[in-house]
Amino acid sequence: MLGLPRPTLDVPVSLPRRTVVEQAAAPTLSALAFFFVMTSYYIIRPVRDQLSGAVGSQSLPLFYGAVFVVMLLLTPVFGMLVARFRRRQLLGWSYSFFILCLLAFVPAFMAQDRIGARELGVVFFVWVSVFNLFVVSLFWSFMADIFSSGQARRVFSLIALGGMAGAIFGPLVTKFLVQLIGVAPLLLVSALALGFSMMLLLQLSAQHDRQAGSRGDEAIGGSLWAGIRELWSRPFLRYMALLMLFGDGIGTLAYALVADYAKAHFTSTVARTSFYNDLDLATNLLGAALQLSLTPWLLVRRGAGWGLVLPSLVNLALLAGVALLGSGSVLFFGHSVPLLLAVMLVITRGFAYGMTKPAVDALYTRVPRETRYKGKNFVETAVWRFGDVVVTSAVSGLRMLGWGIGGLALLGAGVAALAAIVARRAGWSPDLAPDEHARTDGATTPPL
Repeated sequence: MLGLPRPTLDVPVSLPRRTVVEQAAAPTLSALAFFFVMTSYYIIRPVRDQLSGAVGSQSLPLFYGAVFVVMLLLTPVFGMLVARFRRRQLLGWSYSFFILCLLAFVPAFMAQDRIGARELGVVFFVWVSVFNLFVVSLFWSFMADIFSSGQARRVFSLIALGGMAGAIFGPLVTKFLVQLIGVAPLLLVSALALGFSMMLLLQLSAQHDRQAGSRGDEAIGGSLWAGIRELWSRPFLRYMALLMLFGDGIGTLAYALVADYAKAHFTSTVARTSFYNDLDLATNLLGAALQLSLTPWLLVRRGAGWGLVLPSLVNLALLAGVALLGSGSVLFFGHSVPLLLAVMLVITRGFAYGMTKPAVDALYTRVPRETRYKGKNFVETAVWRFGDVVVTSAVSGLRMLGWGIGGLALLGAGVAALAAIVARRAGWSPDLAPDEHARTDGATTPPL
């Protein structure tokens, strides 16, 4: 498979044996922890998406608008927690809180028909987005904190592959259990997986704290508003914010159109959950294939910047093809849906999870510690959700004006072209620290 390098950490042999063993095991434990994180997330993801499928794309601006407001309010709260508490405390308390929340949502979903999909959808959309901030994004901030940039380029694809395995396992578990136990009890299964992840992460943190030079027992400190302030002062974060907006625009466009299809063709919560589950499964299989083949080769041999540029070029080609060919229908996982729309959703998400995400997180190892937590999480939550609001509102408006899939795809192709330009600048931003073990043969030179 493209001559993949072994995911070693180059551990010095002069270290104590226990430390050597722990450092060698860290990538495997991290991959296993991310497996459980993504299993938990991908069990609740189709549960969330079936709510949007129940109301269609016209309610998505409301959902995303509420999420954006909450994200802005939580930015200083997250900054306060990161500034004042040690890493192990931040991990343990955050994960425990969301385990309790999952349990609390069980009776709400048992009463979904009485509460209403729109009302429950707003609350659950907000909560899942907060889940993303304190669970998924915090996981990668932690990874950027315990691995160096050279290690990250070698092992982040392995860790992401563990998460992709969980992202495949989660939908498979959901597909099997939703027909047997219904939607609400799935949240109990998600809480159990999250608990396993928390235990592994706390073990990893304790092991890293024992290493010489570790700062894990120190609070990060800094300003509560550092995430917002650094967005304006650090060029790399500005590029990442723009790249997040452009990438989100493409993905949310496909998501909004699929939501309209789901509303028109599926009337029960179980059917909608199963449909979104199938889409997630196809996406994650593609992501896993990339992480087993092209992504690790690209990050190690060519540098993390290429992991941003290539997906943008793929999106550009894909959207240009959709704009030229229009729309058609075939059977996709047993359902009649627009073929090109399904392909666009699966491929854009597959490359985002299978290549862009490991590359982004590898680049964050080359910024200061405060930026890894506060700046990174602000970009991946508040900026992301701002993009959701803008894109879903724009799609609703353009569809009211009579725009079809072809016209929207042409607009998306223009966005993808801009994303490729910004990706080139982000991957070689001048404020990034020098990359460890950078090649000297021109392999890390930015593309023309």
